Amino acid sequence: MNLRSPRKARPAALVSALVSALCSLCWIAVLPPTATAEEARSETTATNLTFFELRTYYTHEGKLDALLKRFREHTVALFEKHGMTNVGYWVPVPNDEQILVYLMAYPDRQARDASWKAFMADPEWKATYAASTKDGKLLRKVDSVFLQSTDYSPALKIAASDPARLFELRRYTTETGKLPNLDARFRDHTIGLFGKHGMTNLVYLHLAPDQEGTENTLVYLLAHQDSASRDASFDAFRDDPQWQTAKKASEAAGPLLIKGGVQSLLLEPVDFSPIK
Repeated sequence: MNLRSPRKARPAALVSALVSALCSLCWIAVLPPTATAEEARSETTATNLTFFELRTYYTHEGKLDALLKRFREHTVALFEKHGMTNVGYWVPVPNDEQILVYLMAYPDRQARDASWKAFMADPEWKATYAASTKDGKLLRKVDSVFLQSTDYSPALKIAASDPARLFELRRYTTETGKLPNLDARFRDHTIGLFGKHGMTNLVYLHLAPDQEGTENTLVYLLAHQDSASRDASFDAFRDDPQWQTAKKASEAAGPLLIKGGVQSLLLEPVDFSPIK
C-alpha cells in the first residue's frame, strides 16, 4: 500500500502502497491515561509475543461485508483455537478499495506456521469457507508481511477503548545503514515525545529476516483519540524544541530517511477487533 504523507492521505492507495512496499521487500496497545476500569478489564497482556504478521485482504466489489461476517462469526475464534493471538482488525479511512487490515501475534515463526497449517486443515474452517464463497470468492488479493518487535517497543497490551480510537500505521524507510540511528532516535527521544503530546505508542517493529527492506524499514502503530487530536498532537510534536534539537543532532551527518521515506495510513477498528 502506498502510505500517505502524515498530513493528507488517500487511504485506498495507502493501504496497497504500504503492504506492497513491505512485501516487495505484534498489535500492541497501551491504555490511554484516562482509561476506565471497564477498559482495564478488557486489556490483555502477552509479553512473550514478539513475532507478528500484518495481513491485508483486498475484497471483490461488494464482498467486504461478507468477509467481515466470516471473521466475526468464525475466523477470529478459529484463529484463537489454533493458538494465534488476534491483535487488531481495521479498515482504512476512507476505504475505497474495500480492504481489511489485521495484525496477528505469535511466539515465533515456527509457531505461526504450525498454527496456520492446523487452521487450514480444520473441518470447521473448510465448511465455513465453502459456505461463504458459494456465490463467488470474497478476495482478489492477500498480502502478508512478517515483523518482529524492536528492543524499545512497549510490551504487548491489547485493550478495547470506548469510544474506539483512531489508529495510525506508519512506515519509515531509511538511507542505507541508518536504521540503527533511527532506532536510537525513537528509543531516546521520539517515543517519549509522542506520549508527551497525547499519542499512544502501540508497537514498533522491524521486518523479520529474509524480506526485502529488512535493513532499512521501521513500522509502527499509534493510537489517537480522533482525527483532530491526531493533527493537533503532530503539530505540537513538530514544534517542540526538544524534538527539533533531537532531530538536528541525529542528522548532523546527513538525513536518516530517504526522500519520501515517511508513509502513514489512518485506520478505524471494526466491531470485532480486540484492540479499539
